Amino acid sequence: MAGKDVKLLGAWPSPFVIRARIALNIKSVDYEFIQEKPGAKSELLLKSNPVHKKIPVLIHGDRPICESLVIVHYIDEVWSHGPSILPSDPYDRAIARFWAAYIDEKWFPSMKAIPTADADGKKAAIAQMEEGMAVLEDAFTKISKGRAFFGGDRIGFLDIAFGCFLAWLRVIEKINGLKPLDESKTPALFKWSERFCSDAAVKGIIPETEKLAEFAKNLFKPK
Repeated sequence: MAGKDVKLLGAWPSPFVIRARIALNIKSVDYEFIQEKPGAKSELLLKSNPVHKKIPVLIHGDRPICESLVIVHYIDEVWSHGPSILPSDPYDRAIARFWAAYIDEKWFPSMKAIPTADADGKKAAIAQMEEGMAVLEDAFTKISKGRAFFGGDRIGFLDIAFGCFLAWLRVIEKINGLKPLDESKTPALFKWSERFCSDAAVKGIIPETEKLAEFAKNLFKPK
């Protein structure tokens, strides 16, 4: 679908920007990807998101939409011609939103803390992240009901909410020697992650591990 009036402000390493890009791909929406420079905020970004002043921002026509999961929800509703991203059942939608909030509010902060924490803080963050992985393993088993994705037979809202972090999990594995996705400890999520990254809507969007690891080293190096 032509999308000359659709722009996405973002940056390739951002998992939150990845969410919006996957949703746009699922709906086959053409868009202009405008990348923000690291450490800088363009006038367009400040104008489009004056409250939080951060990416991603979807600009549809002249109307900005901010916050990654809000953007995904918006894309699903506006471009209703493509595969549905959110579940059609109200209860299933509520469950998907609950777990997406868990990922952003409980699990992600522990993962984010690992690269910069001191020894004790890193140990605590790793334990919290691993505990969260076990919780999400159980959630996947219950929500997917034996199907390929959280969303059923195809990628859905919760797959996007969690899958956007897979590249960063690989970087943590590479730099810190951890295995956040362990085939023996989280077998369902391990297989899910392979299916997710192989999906046509995701290919080419998830950053390569080496490239992202190099970015991470520069991002977290002492100043």
